[in-house]
Amino acid sequence: MGIRVAVAGASGYAGGELLRLIAGHPELDLVAATAHSHAGAPVAAVHPHLVGLDLTFAGTDAASFADADLVFLALPHGESAAIAATLPAGVKVVDLGADHRLTDAAAWDRYYGGRHAGAWTYGLPELPGQRDRIAAADRVAATGCYAVAITLALAPLIVAGVVEPADVVVVAASGTSGAGRAAKTHLLASEVMSSLSPYKVGAHQHVPEIKQATGATSLSLTPVLAPMPRGILATVTALPASGAGGAVDAAAVAREALTAAYADEPFVHLLPAGSWPATAATLGSNSCHLQVTTDIDSGRVIVTSAIDNLGKGAAGQAVQCANLMLGLPEATGLTRLGVAP
Repeated sequence: MGIRVAVAGASGYAGGELLRLIAGHPELDLVAATAHSHAGAPVAAVHPHLVGLDLTFAGTDAASFADADLVFLALPHGESAAIAATLPAGVKVVDLGADHRLTDAAAWDRYYGGRHAGAWTYGLPELPGQRDRIAAADRVAATGCYAVAITLALAPLIVAGVVEPADVVVVAASGTSGAGRAAKTHLLASEVMSSLSPYKVGAHQHVPEIKQATGATSLSLTPVLAPMPRGILATVTALPASGAGGAVDAAAVAREALTAAYADEPFVHLLPAGSWPATAATLGSNSCHLQVTTDIDSGRVIVTSAIDNLGKGAAGQAVQCANLMLGLPEATGLTRLGVAP
């Protein structure tokens, strides 16, 4: 018998990806998968790609998690805190929702509204010192999907003083799975195919999380819905800090900062010069691909970042954190290699 885990909200896309990763994890045993609206249904009836996973969805209540050593919460924003409050202190929890990411209650109220449930340890191991904090924690708030793609591109540059934290501009495209599984008109195939459309322009809820994680003091994020199921491609730009030199020097200094930050990281890859990130290359993996240059006209530093929003942006990141919390090798059950074509 391995380490017993449960997934709340297992009928969604992130929940289904968690089930898939847990099924292939050598140390984790899935003891419960809950889904309020699908309680009593076989898992494979909702996730046909998980045929052979002999499990039935349970209701989302405390009794369903009684046998679990660790619980993943893959619930809509605002619903995790109530479930987490019913779990015993000895049960470890990784929350994929936003409920416990923000330290600033005012920022929570501005972007989400409602009661601020308090901050947990932030679940991005690649940030300085964060890996040890996650390993020591019983409660971890996993990142938002846009947040991880942008933070990995930006944080080392701000920490190293390469770019100005007060002038960061991001345009990021995401696959439709990032919007969840609920039926919505704007996510119908006939609405999405052959079209790109911005959404939550100027008010995306991941902005305060990204600022908190990177040290940016002003950040403009324009999210774009792309006609693909999964993946995020983020283009992050910032003014070089004074003293960074011209465009060539700024690019070299930025590359040095990213190399130093991620040289020993198993899931973050700074690509060779001339090679650019693509969402297809990260499909099915827990990896982030990065490339850096400078704009020859404006001199702005540009970092492009690609992830699988259900992998490094959600379920993969959650399993990575769980491995640390459980004292397992961090990469257990995860792959840095994508699936192609």
